[in-house]
Amino acid sequence: MNEQPLIVILGATASGKTKLAVQLAHLLQAEIISADSRQVYRGMDIGTGKDLNEYMVDGQLIPYHLINVVDAGTKYHVNNFLTDFHKTYEALQSKGIPAILCGGTGMYIHSLLQNYQYTSIPVDETLRTELLTETRASLAEKLDTYPGELTVHADRSTVKRLIRAIEIAEYLQNDEIHTEPHPKVNAIVIGLVDDVAQRRAKIYQRLERRLEEGLLAEVEALIESGVSADMLEFYGLEYKLSVQFLQGKLDFDSFKAQLFTQICQYAKRQMTYFRKMERDGVHIHWFQADTAPETILKGILAAFQGTI
Repeated sequence: MNEQPLIVILGATASGKTKLAVQLAHLLQAEIISADSRQVYRGMDIGTGKDLNEYMVDGQLIPYHLINVVDAGTKYHVNNFLTDFHKTYEALQSKGIPAILCGGTGMYIHSLLQNYQYTSIPVDETLRTELLTETRASLAEKLDTYPGELTVHADRSTVKRLIRAIEIAEYLQNDEIHTEPHPKVNAIVIGLVDDVAQRRAKIYQRLERRLEEGLLAEVEALIESGVSADMLEFYGLEYKLSVQFLQGKLDFDSFKAQLFTQICQYAKRQMTYFRKMERDGVHIHWFQADTAPETILKGILAAFQGTI
């Protein structure tokens, strides 16, 4: 029998990825592997939207992986994800268990599907410190000073990603990559997409729910446990702005308004990244997020059954 393909479910924040993945896992008796760069952290539950209650279907817990695997306050990079993913995926394959990769961290998914070796390039803290004071425009100009073959795959969508692209280009000018690439993964990629108004409404509703569930109390607890404010700001979005509110730098209305705006901007960047993945050769089967679940599931199952 052929190796079962990996099913990938991606989409912008609040698009309903987890719910769909859980329903599909229940039908296929599959297990879910998370592709979320922040859900790996223990104690960061509300702000990262783990929604672990959604993994229960008809009294059955759908097994999940790469959630709550490292302590908050540490750093977890794409190369950590690739190593952990392949270990988990190979274990599931050896048991004949289908796997569903679900998440919105495009760089994780793209690196996995395109088998990038750049993920092994180490962080250069000195270079990063120098670049942090520069604008996005000046960083783009600096990136353009490197040979084109070193920057062809660069993601220029944010300051953070421009800095990483410069870091990679600088490394490749002086060093070679010696690590072996991970094995290629056969995947079916499913994407969920909302129109802009729908997406904003979903984000607002979810933000209200997270505040009611205790987002600010979660951040306070993380600080009390020893996680630094700087590290929480590094984790971004909910954690960055919650820290600023708790430090008295923002009043509540400004905190909430800025957080809503920044999450919407993040969702837009996610969709831009997924379109970049398509340009790089990743075929994504797109479904409108408000399509009846039965219709989406039927389409996924047909594609899956046709490959095994």
